[in-house]
Amino acid sequence: MTSNLAHQTKILHFIDQLSTHYLQGKSRALKMAVIALLSDGHLLLEDIPGLGKTTLALALSSALGLSFGRIQCTSDLLPSDITGLSIFDREQNNFRFIEGPIFNNILLADEINRAMPKTQSAMLEAMEERKVTIEGKTYPLPEPFMVIATQNPTEQVGTFPLPESQLDRFLITTGIGYPPEDMEKAIIRQGGIRKKMLDIQPMVSRTEIEEARQAVSTIHLSDKLVNYIFDISHASREHPFTLSGISTRGAINMASAARAAAYLENRNYVIPEDIKLIASRVGAHRLILRPEHESLNKQEVLQSILQTVPVPIV
Repeated sequence: MTSNLAHQTKILHFIDQLSTHYLQGKSRALKMAVIALLSDGHLLLEDIPGLGKTTLALALSSALGLSFGRIQCTSDLLPSDITGLSIFDREQNNFRFIEGPIFNNILLADEINRAMPKTQSAMLEAMEERKVTIEGKTYPLPEPFMVIATQNPTEQVGTFPLPESQLDRFLITTGIGYPPEDMEKAIIRQGGIRKKMLDIQPMVSRTEIEEARQAVSTIHLSDKLVNYIFDISHASREHPFTLSGISTRGAINMASAARAAAYLENRNYVIPEDIKLIASRVGAHRLILRPEHESLNKQEVLQSILQTVPVPIV
């Protein structure tokens, strides 16, 4: 890991600076966002309004020096509002493609479950293949590319649940939660800080992000831990509460996220605690519960599954 020490130190410093000065009380969600970024994945933030989901996305893009696009999802949002469209240029006497907000490094899809299913599906190709096909022509997306979507779980009127195929595109689903009491009082005292997000100077370069991603891909995952991830996935499929468990893609994502978690702990190998840290956040949203158990919390179901799977000694 010696050759990777420089950019690793900058990544850890960047997390510490954001947690300390801009995102107090959101360190857990920030860490999950960085794990998703280093794993070339996407993040779904599910929590009640007013806890800083949008602020987190703004701070992340500013500190990384990446381009940022935002979509405020509503029921009348069209797929072309996300991907872009072709318009006729009278001066050039031809059609010219106007890029939509999806052509940014970080795309914030705010309240994604308010968009119609057809509009939600406009992001499927982009999230999986990092490209967009419009009118028969394919356009590559910038690298790195990451979708941060938010949804409010308590709202039912005017919302459309994300289909399983789209949920599967998100590497991690997590919430933010309320900050500790003393920290929340400090936040109330100083007021909103969203404008401060625009003043954050880039702390990590694109090159360093790419180097960190390459380093993460080389983190050692032993055969015992491959078996452990498989056992968790298999147990989720056989659980009496589930119709469908963690897919093979979900297991691959669990391995990728565990490698990124190990990287952030300054290790070049994965340990069971890395898998335990990310398992419910990577796997819970992929579970399809039986109708009689749909009211249960998927995170809790997966945590109960983890308790039944023997932890390997490595």
